[in-house]
Amino acid sequence: MKKMYANYIDSFRGLSKEIWFLALISLVNRAGTMVIPFLSLYITKELEFSESDAGSILAFFGIGSLFGSFLGGKLVDKIGFYKIMIISLFITGFAFIGLQYVTSFWGLCFAILGLMTIADMFRPALFVSLKAYSKPENQTRSLALIRLAINLGMGIGPTLAGLIIVSKGYNMLFWIDGITCIVAIFIFYLLVKEKKRPPIAENVAVIALEKNAVYKDKSYWVFIAICFFIGMAFFQLIITMPIYQNVEFNLTEFDTGLIMFINVAIIVVFEMPFINYLERLKVSNTKMIIYASLLFGLSFYVLVCNFWIGILIVNIVVITLAEMIGFPYTNSYAIKRAKEGLEGSYMALYAMAFSLAHIFSSKSGLEIVANFGHQVNWFVTGTYGIIAMVLSMWLHNRTKKGI
Repeated sequence: MKKMYANYIDSFRGLSKEIWFLALISLVNRAGTMVIPFLSLYITKELEFSESDAGSILAFFGIGSLFGSFLGGKLVDKIGFYKIMIISLFITGFAFIGLQYVTSFWGLCFAILGLMTIADMFRPALFVSLKAYSKPENQTRSLALIRLAINLGMGIGPTLAGLIIVSKGYNMLFWIDGITCIVAIFIFYLLVKEKKRPPIAENVAVIALEKNAVYKDKSYWVFIAICFFIGMAFFQLIITMPIYQNVEFNLTEFDTGLIMFINVAIIVVFEMPFINYLERLKVSNTKMIIYASLLFGLSFYVLVCNFWIGILIVNIVVITLAEMIGFPYTNSYAIKRAKEGLEGSYMALYAMAFSLAHIFSSKSGLEIVANFGHQVNWFVTGTYGIIAMVLSMWLHNRTKKGI
């Protein structure tokens, strides 16, 4: 036990204080975004829209995320990640508060579009900040720490949200979401100072400033396709899963929050030591992405067996393992692949892959459920993971060849 504790503590050593502050901010921010895992239930149950309409509304969530990621990446390369993070979180706070007063179909579509455009400008900026505030050898662990904080926040958030919904209703969540965003940005401004980008070396300046370099990188486009299919699978966890648990097993929002907390508990206890162990093994990023893609597929295939409520626990455990491997190593691949001076553009494409996945995952998932049922949706979702695995194997072979 003492050795396990020592190994756990050792997995956190060597990370900069700025990374720890970013983790704190991410914890505060994500604990506050309580309403996001329950948006599909809020739209269908509270506002009484159909599942098809909910899919259309949530597609605008993804469209806004797509626009925000693209815009954020461009602005990061122009004015730096620090200013973008401050602007994004501050405006997002007020946008969350205002969202509760929008109840019409098109009003929700455009309100969520605007909210997510501003909110997801933050994502490429955060990814680039990891490169600025951590040593190259610590980047994967730095991301794992940020993910740990985000997941802890998202675990605390839904659990509290379930209690608040039952006792106070949904409106209170929007106030909490907005206020915590604003609090998080003040903490960020006080604790983390802007770090200027060092001058680009002359021998790489021409390559770095070739604005379209990211769009000519064929291997990176294969990687983006992998991230898209991983996202198509993963987002079903927050889009159709709460509805499935409510309809199929009669679980409440609080019950759903408790199941999500299993995801958080595993990540908090095991992810950092696990990533630290894998880092010592020198396993390639692309090989880990292959394993993660397979696990994403299997996590949803198991749901085809819907005769036992315990299958929900099996699903959340397997998808958590997929997350622990997949997200740190996809992010690490993207950062290491990015050319000097174009980090924002590379990380924007990475973020946009998941945003695009959210658009298609929202609409396709809920449409499949409405027309064919949940079991067909789980089979289709599992297949996304297998497609990602095949593409990952292709990327791994390309990477071994140096292309």
